[in-house]
Formats: sequence, structure tokens, C-alpha cells
Amino acid sequence: MKYKAVIFDLDGTLIDSMGVWFQVDVEYLGKRNIEVQENLFSQVEGGNSFIEIAQFFKKRFNLPDTLDEIMNEWTEMVAHHYENDVKLKPGAFELIQYLKSKNIKLGIGTSNSRYLTEIVLKANNVLDYFDCIVAGCEEIKGKPFPDIFLKLASQLEIDANECIVIEDVLVGVKAAKEAGMKVFAIYDKYSKKEKTEISEIADFYADDFQQILEKFSHE
Repeated sequence: MKYKAVIFDLDGTLIDSMGVWFQVDVEYLGKRNIEVQENLFSQVEGGNSFIEIAQFFKKRFNLPDTLDEIMNEWTEMVAHHYENDVKLKPGAFELIQYLKSKNIKLGIGTSNSRYLTEIVLKANNVLDYFDCIVAGCEEIKGKPFPDIFLKLASQLEIDANECIVIEDVLVGVKAAKEAGMKVFAIYDKYSKKEKTEISEIADFYADDFQQILEKFSHE
């Protein structure tokens, strides 16, 4: 295969977890008597990293909590689910195994925290398959900025144009393209409303990992 590295987004791409985060938003804001607004995250002006979303919440809802307190509360709310009931999407493990058999380097480029990323990958027995993780808890611009993916390419010691990113949401697809990488998009019901635009920007759009595996077998 002509590509030397494959970078996976985490939530909504590799794992089926977006419903968990929606519930966290509802519960977190509900405890503060704040209703979750439709298209809440369309109001985010910067990136969507873990830290940047905490900054957005603090400013948007005038929260007295510190950024660390916000992120720690989210982490506590999600950690149990990531350790016990959040699973890989169907076909993801088979694709990971296939890529490793071809000596392709694997990375995770996520807006989530490293702690939660490692918990869920370990719980699904795939943590050791990945050569590098860049997470949204780091001091780095989140997607749609390309920084997460460029940092991964640097740490993997692979040129950006030799990397393929697998993403489910529009901001992630845009970030990967901005990084100069090829993008395979995968369907997730929580990004269905963005499907048309994602399909137009991505190099390939798949309904599931089986289609991506078939695509890789011809690369």
C-alpha cells in the first residue's frame, strides 16, 4: 500500500460514543438549570478540542467552574461508560488488524482527552495497536485546524501526504484536508446531517468499516 500511516479519529469513528457525550451535555447543563440548545456546537468559533470546548462552555454559560473542574466533571461522567459499555464500531478491529499486517503505522487524532482515549482503547483490547495518540487535552488547536493531524504525522515520522485519516464529522474531515492528508469518511448517525458536505470534501465516503477495508485492499 502506498500510504505509510492511518490516523483514526476516536468518537463517532472508531467507537460508538457520540450518544454518551450528548447525554453528558444534557446532564451537565441540566444540573445547572441550563437547557441544551439545538446546534449548540455550531456556535463554537475556535477548535473543538477537549480544552477548547471547556473554554466555550465556561464563556457561553458564564460558569464559575475552572476549566480543570469542567473537564474533570466530564471525565468522571464518561469514564465508566468508556471502560464498560462503549465498543468499537463493527469491522473496526478487522481493519486495524489488516493495517498492522501491512506494517502500516497507526495513530489516534482525537478531540477527546488522552485519559479517556486510553481507557476505551484498553477496554476494547486495541491500545497496543496504536503507535501514537494526540489528544484534545493538549495545548493544541482542535479541529477544524490541522494541528492534531500534523503533530501525529511528525511523531509518526511520516510525511502528511503519506497519511490517510478516517473521520466521521465535517470539522475532522476539514482538518485532515487542511493538513494535506487523504481522508476516508465513515457514516455516523450523529453526523448524518453533514453527510452531503462531508461526501463532497472527503476522498472516499463509506457506510461502514467493511467498505473502508475493501477500499484499502485496492490502494
